[in-house]
Amino acid sequence: MSKMKQFMAVHKNPGIDCKVVQDNWRKLANVESATWVRTYFNEKEGTRYCVWLAKSADDLTKIFKGINVSYESILPVEETVPDLWGKVWEEHLEKDAKADNLGN
Repeated sequence: MSKMKQFMAVHKNPGIDCKVVQDNWRKLANVESATWVRTYFNEKEGTRYCVWLAKSADDLTKIFKGINVSYESILPVEETVPDLWGKVWEEHLEKDAKADNLGN
């Protein structure tokens, strides 16, 4: 069995009706070959950034095409947050505080 990987799907639909998006989410909730994790939405731009777990980008492509959801790209991604950086993050913050390009 293949391990699930994390992907970011970018959907650009300026002016899309929220009801359409919600209907698609309901359909996607029933998908068994991938798991929707979360969505970041820029309403002004009409762009959604959706994090998914799936075996491959091809699996997501098939899912989206199967329910007529358009997308701009599907990219493999890895998560990082400052908490995971430990001492490296602390050093970064110290250097950043002393940088001469602050505010630029």
